[in-house]
Parts: sequence; C-alpha cells; structure tokens
Amino acid sequence: MTRSTRQRERMRETDETEDQEGVRACPECESDNLVKDSDRGELICEDCGLVVEEEQIDPGPEWRAFNHQERQNKSRVGAPTTQTMHDKGLTTTIDWKDKDAYGRSISSKKRSQMHRLRKWQERIRTKDAGERNLQFALSEIDRMASALGVPRSVREVASVIYRRALKEDLIRGRSIEGVATSALYAACRKEGIPRSLEEISEVSRVERKEIGRTYRYISQELGLEMKPVDPKKYVPRFCSELELSEEVQTKANEIIEKTAEEGLLSGKSPTGYAAAAIYAASLLCNEKKTQREVADVAQVTEVTIRNRYQEQIEAMGIHG
Repeated sequence: MTRSTRQRERMRETDETEDQEGVRACPECESDNLVKDSDRGELICEDCGLVVEEEQIDPGPEWRAFNHQERQNKSRVGAPTTQTMHDKGLTTTIDWKDKDAYGRSISSKKRSQMHRLRKWQERIRTKDAGERNLQFALSEIDRMASALGVPRSVREVASVIYRRALKEDLIRGRSIEGVATSALYAACRKEGIPRSLEEISEVSRVERKEIGRTYRYISQELGLEMKPVDPKKYVPRFCSELELSEEVQTKANEIIEKTAEEGLLSGKSPTGYAAAAIYAASLLCNEKKTQREVADVAQVTEVTIRNRYQEQIEAMGIHG
C-alpha cells in the first residue's frame, strides 16, 4: 500500500530535522520510521503509533508568505536595538501628540491623564542613579554627534566605548561629560571620520585639556588600538568649506603623500599638516586662499601653516 502524499511530505520533514530532534528510534519498538506531524506538533512512530514527542514548539511565524514583499508586510517586529539609548530602545514611549488612533484630538480629561502617564513613564524608565547617569551620558554623545554632523555608526561605537568604560569602572573620579566626549573622539578616529580635539571641545562642555587627558586614559585602559590620523582624511572637508576644486584636493593629497614618504609627518599635527598642504595646493592651482582663511577652517594658527608649508615645498623641490 503506497503512502499518501501528506505522509511522504511528513517523512521528508522528518529526514531533514532528524538530527535536530535528537530522536533516532522509537523507544517502544525501536523502529526508526518516525513521522513529524506539524499540525499537532507531534513526533509519531509510524509502525506502532507511539507519540514519541508532543507539544513541539514551532519557532516560525503562524502566517505564510510567498514573496519578499509579502513577508515584509506581514512581519511584526519593532525597531532594532541600539546602544545609543540606555535601555537599548526596548521600552515603550508615550507620544507627545494628544490624539487618538484615528488622529482626532482627545478630551481635556484624557489629555491630563496622558500627561500624568507620560511623566511617570519617563520616571520609571530609569530605575536608579546609575541608569540616569548613563541616559545623560548617551544623550550628550547624541547631542555632540549631531553638532559635529557625524553618521549614526559613530554614535553607536561611541556608546559602546562609554558602556565599556562604565563596566570597567573608569568613570569614577572623572566627569561624565569628559568620558562621553572622549568616547566620541575615540569613535570618530576608529570609524575613519576624524574630528580634531578643537572641534570636539567646541561642541562639548569640557575643556580641551581634560578631553585629551581622559581620552588617553580610557584608550589605554580599554586597549583601543588607535592608528595615527591620516591628514588626507581632513582634506575633502577643509576643501569643501574653503570652496576649492577637485584639482586642489588631488594636489593636496599628492603633497601629503610625497612629503610623508620623506618622514616629515612624524610628530606633526595632522590638521596643521593637511591645512599647509591645501594652502600649497591652492597656490599651485591658482585658487589662492590666504593663510588666515585656511587657518580658520582647520582651527590651527597661521604660524603652524607657514612652518609646515615651508617644510613641504622644500621636500617637493618647489621654490616659492
């Protein structure tokens, strides 16, 4: 007697999932002819009829989808977890709009009730002082990252670094703002989107000296392997702010590459070095910018630009 199509399908499912189930034979008759009934969530011996396993959990969804769009429409998941929020974005929030599900305004009684609920929701999101401090630190990182115009990936990395510093108890005796700013500075360097200490300190509530000191401490304690910043990373941004052409950018990168090979970059500030190369390139490409204009954009002194500029043109064999 041939088995029905349904039974054959069940047998195929059994063969595919046999290793996962961990059941090789029926404990009653020692037969290996086991069938998985997906409708009832049972594993049945086809020879003696014994239910070997029951109430199996199906981790898949209860709905069926036949293409990608249908699967996306039917999926019911929330936003992905994020390190930039103290609760990783897993708690609920009550919207500030006083409207119901249909977009209609709610009554004054309901409005005051929602106001109270919203207030208590904010209070219970942080259960202790530690969580409140973490919430403050992560909001500071978010504020500074927005002011600097860095992408979301940098904020995520900065939040992870801050959480690691908190876990290692590196914040004790230091200001929360100082550690948060240092974490953001480290994240910018790690993601290849460098910002100078001057730029970081402008958007921070902490002095430049404290940021540098805290950054060195946490990078050493956490073992953050930081490579020296490449001056070429600053060139596109500085040239964009100075409204210089692609030709100047290319020439500035060429100057940096050639002079760095001569060993001139060692021990020099990457921002000052990039600024001097841009100044030299602007002269060579007949798009002259003053030393003051370049210095303002790069946030270095004119003296630094003059010194680096002289070194670079001498190394390039250019006589100005």
